[in-house]
Amino acid sequence: MTSTESVTRDWDGLTIPTAGTYLLDAAHKRVGFVARHMMVSKVRGEFADATATITVAEDPLQSAVSATIQAASINTAQADRDGHLRSPEFLDVEQFPTLEYRSTAVKSRDGNEFVLLGDLTIKGVTRQVELEVEFEGVGRTPFGTDVFGFTASTEIDREEFGLTWNVALETGGVLVGKKIKIEIEGEAVRQA
Repeated sequence: MTSTESVTRDWDGLTIPTAGTYLLDAAHKRVGFVARHMMVSKVRGEFADATATITVAEDPLQSAVSATIQAASINTAQADRDGHLRSPEFLDVEQFPTLEYRSTAVKSRDGNEFVLLGDLTIKGVTRQVELEVEFEGVGRTPFGTDVFGFTASTEIDREEFGLTWNVALETGGVLVGKKIKIEIEGEAVRQA
């Protein structure tokens, strides 16, 4: 898109990007998660290697997202734990090298908030998840690149995806919580 063309349009009182194909900017993204540990604290981590294609439609509610996450890129800043998470007891990255997400529908909620319905595949198991999405804004960088920002979150039950490893604690409960919160932040860059 040339610098004289508009990068935005108005839709339902919201300024949104023009229709087109956008890619997740590797330098401006975080695909993170939070899990309970020993029932008393939280462990945070992220997947460093993730790509996504976002197709913004003329009707924004017809837009679509597809994303691929490299399972081996998991990082919780603790090498032994990361090695265990890559093992067959958790993600089994040798047999299942990627986690995949494909949207199936977009619903407008309120203002800049949306719900993105889609299929998440982890370890060969696919389940529908709802991402709570907040559209953060749209603009053009000083270098002439059209971008928009967003955050998204959801919570999944890891056991529904075959991630069932755990250890019972003497004090009650388990070592790793079943519920995993997923937190995504990013910028998407328009493709020529």
